[in-house]
Amino acid sequence: MSKVILKPGREKSLLKRHPWIYSGAIGRVEGAPVNGSTVEVCASSGEFLAWGALSQESQLALRIWSFERNAVIDRDFFAEKLRQSMVLRQQLNIPQRASAWRLCASEADGLPGITIDVYNDYAVVQLTSAGAEVHRSELVQALLELHPWRGIYERSDVPVRKYEKLPERTGVLHGEMPPPRLEVHEDTRKFYVDIINGHKSGFYCDQRESRSMVQRFSANRNVLNLFSYTGGFGVAAALGNARNVINVDSSAPALEMAAANFELNKIASERYENITADCFSFLRKCRGEKRKFDLIVLDPPKLVDSMRNMNKGCRAYKDAMLQSFHLLPPGGLLFTFSCSGLVTRELFAKIAADAACDATCDARIVAELGQGADHPVSTAFPEARYLKGLMIMRCN
Repeated sequence: MSKVILKPGREKSLLKRHPWIYSGAIGRVEGAPVNGSTVEVCASSGEFLAWGALSQESQLALRIWSFERNAVIDRDFFAEKLRQSMVLRQQLNIPQRASAWRLCASEADGLPGITIDVYNDYAVVQLTSAGAEVHRSELVQALLELHPWRGIYERSDVPVRKYEKLPERTGVLHGEMPPPRLEVHEDTRKFYVDIINGHKSGFYCDQRESRSMVQRFSANRNVLNLFSYTGGFGVAAALGNARNVINVDSSAPALEMAAANFELNKIASERYENITADCFSFLRKCRGEKRKFDLIVLDPPKLVDSMRNMNKGCRAYKDAMLQSFHLLPPGGLLFTFSCSGLVTRELFAKIAADAACDATCDARIVAELGQGADHPVSTAFPEARYLKGLMIMRCN
């Protein structure tokens, strides 16, 4: 077994069970490990620290599989990790509430670089690290021990793989090809999911609780759902007895699926409208026309994907919130979100405060929102808290 010896003093994060080591912390590598292989990670003194997957092509050079000296990273290891993940979700009653949920949330479930979403009897796997790539076959075998899936489909078509020098990959790993439209449910809502071509793994399971909040507060309100994708928040608002819903997205195919989702939930066509447009431009147009909405949802894609574009992304978040405050009457609600992990909860709240100040309105944060319980946050890995949300009321 190859060894990675850390520089003196660079073992502190591992002693706190954080699962990442960057290349600058590595003193030397003993042996000739291939990219993604499991290595023994040791302190400069030679003391054992962990077993990790080595990615020699990435700045994030080590992702830790286990801190246990006697651990073996094989099919049984993955099977036990997945069993623990399943038990956690069952204890939280998530599979009972929804047929679309996250089974494995990467580092938060002790399997770095591995994300698995469940849609009925289909498992959708996304591998983003060299270590995960090496263990693809063992992972599939472990999944099959867990449940008799109708199909296991891979959606490793994410840009982050380029940092590990891995090609993007999609396709069936076991069983059947998913249908173009798979019907799933969460609480009282139903949705079609396109596993093969949809965003991420086909759907945003992480917004389940926030959709329920929007549904709860939508009664008798005119709702504007921006960056709507396939209409998840819009369907929730309509089922919450909103007077009407406008979904806005730049993707016409996404809005076609949104229309199908409204029909699936038996929502009359006169109660909603789908508009293909740039959301930032649409906000400005509405402001120019002095339109008002009682509830606005802002759920943009990741606007900050690196420190290099932090300022640009934060300005975009602020601009969208500023324009939204101008469209809200007193008592109006803004549900605003960031899925950018680099944007902290404190920074996101400050952006909202600055936007309210520039809009010269008195606003109150009445609830903090975030990812559902099937997207847990390990106490040793706070970076897993990527989704931030605020429910803000305009008071004047």
